[in-house]
Amino acid sequence: MDTKRVDTISGRVDAASSPDYPQIVHKRGVRARLMRLFPCSTAKKPSSDNQSNVEDELELSTVRHRPEGLEQLEAQTRFSRKELQILYRGFKNECPSGIVNEETFKEIYAQFFPQGDASTYAHFLFNAFDTDHNGSVSFEDFVMGLSILLRGTIQEKLNWAFNLYDINKDGYITKEEMLDIMKAIYDMMGKCTYPALKEEAPRQHVEVFFQKMDKNKDGVVTIDEFIDCCQNDENIMQSMHLFENVL
Repeated sequence: MDTKRVDTISGRVDAASSPDYPQIVHKRGVRARLMRLFPCSTAKKPSSDNQSNVEDELELSTVRHRPEGLEQLEAQTRFSRKELQILYRGFKNECPSGIVNEETFKEIYAQFFPQGDASTYAHFLFNAFDTDHNGSVSFEDFVMGLSILLRGTIQEKLNWAFNLYDINKDGYITKEEMLDIMKAIYDMMGKCTYPALKEEAPRQHVEVFFQKMDKNKDGVVTIDEFIDCCQNDENIMQSMHLFENVL
C-alpha cells in the first residue's frame, strides 16, 4: 500500500476545478479540514512503539467508546497500522470520550468558512460520517470516511457522495434533496467566491444536474444513474471537484 503523505492527494483535489463554476478563494484540502476536526498532525512522535502501544491501551480503558482493533481497521481501510496509530492519538487528544457530536463538528467546520453559514452543510456532512446514525462520529466512522475521501477509488468516492446527497437514506436522490445540499454549499461559501454567486444559481445547477442524471424521468436518481452520469459526463465530473473542495 502506498503510504505517501496524503497532502499530495488533497493537493490534486484542490488543483482541479471546473471553469464553469465559481472558485473558492481560500481553499483548504480535504485532509486539512478533517485534520482540523480531529488534529493529529501535531501529535508528538512517541519514544518507542512499545511505549505508544501501552499508552494507547491505557487510554482505551478510560474512553466511553472503545474502537475496533487496529488489525480490523487496517483491513477495512487504506491506512497502515502506523498511520492508524497516529490518527488515533490525534483523535483521542481532541475527543477523550472516543466520539465527537454534531455540535462540536459544526463549530469547528464553521471556522473554515467565516464569510458564510456552514451549519447546514456541516449537518449533512456529519450525517454522512455518522454511518450508524446514532448522533455521534466514532473513530471508526472517521477513519472509514477519511480512507474513502483521500485514498478511495472514483467509484467509492461517488458512492460516498451519493450517500451525502441521499439525505433521508432511502436509496434515492430527489430534486429537493439535491437542492438542499446545493443551497447549503452556496450558503457556506458566502462571499468567498469569484465571480459572485447569483441567488438563483443553486436551483439552476440542480435543474441541469437532475435532468442529466434522471435518465428514466421518474423523478428520482438511483445510485446507478448517479454514478453512470458522473463517470460519463465531463462537466459533472469536473463539478464534483468543487464538491470535494468544500469537504
